Amino acid sequence: MTPTEIKLHRRSRVLEVRFEDGSVFELPCEYLRVYSPSAEVRGHGAKGPRFMLTNKQGVNIERIEPVGNYAVKLVFDDGHASGLYSFDYLYELGTHQEENWRRYRDALAAVGKPRQ
Repeated sequence: MTPTEIKLHRRSRVLEVRFEDGSVFELPCEYLRVYSPSAEVRGHGAKGPRFMLTNKQGVNIERIEPVGNYAVKLVFDDGHASGLYSFDYLYELGTHQEENWRRYRDALAAVGKPRQ
């Protein structure tokens, strides 16, 4: 799936991604940071976050860098810049956003960690 538009709303810290099938996803920067596809966050071959990141509610994206015709590199203001978000992964994050957020919050609660 290929995006037709990727727009950062800095004030609300939301990345809006429109796809060719008409889908529009509003992905909070915190969500994108927590679900970074980088090995640093996910581990090698892991699905979802390997580490329970906290204190990311205020994180924002500084830059969006295109990577070929298949991905973008998101550079976050907390210094994280190692994840390449393929267009397919962004679409997956959008379609499973509610489920992923619930899983993340449940995992934090299970280990007694706050989001902030």
